[in-house]
Amino acid sequence: MEFMGNSSGSPTVLNTNVWANGDGKKEHQFYLWFDPAADFHKYKIVWNDKNIIFQVDDVTVRVFKRYDDLPYPDAKPMAVHATLWDGSYWATRKGEVKIDWSSAPFVVSYRDYTANACAVHGRNGGGSSSCPAGANEWMDRQSDDTDRLTVAWARRNCLQYNYCDDGWRFPQGFPGECARN
Repeated sequence: MEFMGNSSGSPTVLNTNVWANGDGKKEHQFYLWFDPAADFHKYKIVWNDKNIIFQVDDVTVRVFKRYDDLPYPDAKPMAVHATLWDGSYWATRKGEVKIDWSSAPFVVSYRDYTANACAVHGRNGGGSSSCPAGANEWMDRQSDDTDRLTVAWARRNCLQYNYCDDGWRFPQGFPGECARN
């Protein structure tokens, strides 16, 4: 999840992306329905061997499902990065909106950060693992009816980019999961 640059007064865009087998062209971008700089908000990723669920303030905005015949991020260790960086070339219409460097230093604040994770040794959870108590609340989590309703709401009201609609980016055909979602 990353926040995309914007012009003053424009809604902030939240970019969600999934990288699998070195390919990260699986973005969905959402206009947030609030100003994320005005107050703290809760951003959550539930990632297990079944799906990746992206939530904002406990509202599921995206679910990336696992299909056995398609790439899924499960072969390499995961890392969490919390950074602030200049992605203006690709994040602001090829650099059309310039960064105002006179406003530096730029600051980002985090509150109540937690990570509940475990290492599973062996494919598809079939091996040994070292998981903290309570891991089962997310290890087996799949999207439910409420998630499907909020994802539909987010698509109707907030989605501003879906890689599965970008024929220019995929002239040879869309990724396999696009036909299944």
